[in-house]
Amino acid sequence: MVSTVALPQLPALVPGEVGHTRRTPLRHRFTTSVYLWLVDLDRLPNETGPRLPRWLRPFSTFRAADHIGDPSQSIKANLERFCAAEGVDVSDHRILMLANSRVLGYTFDPLSVFWAIAPDGTVTCVVAEVHNTYGERHAYLLRTDDAGRSRTDKAFYVSPFFSVDGTYDLQFRLADDVVSSTVVLRQGGNAVFSATFRGTPQPLTARRLARLVLTKPFITQRTSLLIRLHGIWLWLRRLPVVPRPAHRPQEGTQ
Repeated sequence: MVSTVALPQLPALVPGEVGHTRRTPLRHRFTTSVYLWLVDLDRLPNETGPRLPRWLRPFSTFRAADHIGDPSQSIKANLERFCAAEGVDVSDHRILMLANSRVLGYTFDPLSVFWAIAPDGTVTCVVAEVHNTYGERHAYLLRTDDAGRSRTDKAFYVSPFFSVDGTYDLQFRLADDVVSSTVVLRQGGNAVFSATFRGTPQPLTARRLARLVLTKPFITQRTSLLIRLHGIWLWLRRLPVVPRPAHRPQEGTQ
């Protein structure tokens, strides 16, 4: 029997911790404190969902242009179209997104996660949308088991230090008290890299968002900068750079 998902109150802010571990040929690990948003795409803040004070809106906006699909359409319409192209009909589903908002007009999401939840409360599929620092993105449609686990072939250039081959072992947990994601890259039968996020969802309030904006300022800019700085650190240690192949946007294949 497939279990239903116990959801937190939405929209939610999800303070938590991100960790990256590189295991070979150079071992390197870092963790950092962040916060993400968990939102229902039918009730986005400041649109059809709760409206925040005007001064907080530059820290709480979501745009279709930041995700896969047609920027003139809604994020949900684009997700429905992507899933349909992959053979999965989610037109009557509730779709939840775990991602960054725009902060002062800028956002960067190494990974955006979308859960397509059927009317009976079960998860039909998960879409993992990966972004690199070159402005490119690629979405994977995943059929997860009851524990939120799935496996897929790597098909997108992310780090300049890894080739586009191997497989991802993934796990996504969505519950009323925890939201988490785990991505493990395996190449040559070995786990060579992993990225994790784990956080506690908290109902959105203006006070709570203001506190996070003040204690974790410029969160999306900081995320982008940290990734680049760690890349420079690895390059200075002579980690070989893998040439970036030509990228064909998925929007042009659907």
